[in-house]
Amino acid sequence: MELKEYLPLMIDAARDAGIQILEVYNGKDFQIQEKEDLSPITLADQRAHKTIVKALEATDFPILSEEGAEIPYETRKDWEYFWMVDPLDGTKEFIKKNGEFTVNIALIHRQKPVLGVVYAPVSDQLYFGGEQIGAYKSENTDPETELELITNESGTIKIVASRSHTNQETKDFIAEYKDAETLSMGSSLKFMLIAESKADIYPRFSPTMEWDTAAAHAILRGLDLEVISLEDKQPLRYNKENLRNPNFLVER
Repeated sequence: MELKEYLPLMIDAARDAGIQILEVYNGKDFQIQEKEDLSPITLADQRAHKTIVKALEATDFPILSEEGAEIPYETRKDWEYFWMVDPLDGTKEFIKKNGEFTVNIALIHRQKPVLGVVYAPVSDQLYFGGEQIGAYKSENTDPETELELITNESGTIKIVASRSHTNQETKDFIAEYKDAETLSMGSSLKFMLIAESKADIYPRFSPTMEWDTAAAHAILRGLDLEVISLEDKQPLRYNKENLRNPNFLVER
């Protein structure tokens, strides 16, 4: 089976998870709890996780999900392929009810993201793609359109920043660009602003985990773009012993 043949499964899983998320989003009780790292988790995170895992278990690949059981590095270090899942990326945005949250599903091969799906349930915006496949967007169940990078000829650099995690380092970075325009966005939709040529640069100087970036990174790789670590100037690697990402930069 060619890798791209897994995309329909990934897309269906993301959409089904989106249905579960919206049921909670449009309800009265998010059942908000606090995890050990003090980040929030809701009933929507849990229901989306179960939906995605059930779908992906039809394959032979192991699953590493933000909301799943912790898997020791000794167990996962020899995985050739595996699914990396963030069932609800942007839980803070979900709680704020601003719609800027996504379902992220990625297929990783030897520390590189090769397929990715990013789905925003509220706007029904679906992004997918991967290495040697391209990058695509579908909205409101319309047929997908292939994304192409468009040269910014406006003379104004557009820099995308986190909706909930902008800090002084980010402000200092933006200040280096004269007359830059700043765009704010939640979750992995920040990467999709790059993919749609709506932004030029995405710097990240605050913590993220591998499941926050993997799916979007795969889609960007369909456009021959990489998410570059500011530690070693190399593309982000996945399935490290420590699943936290270094600070990174995306430029188109």
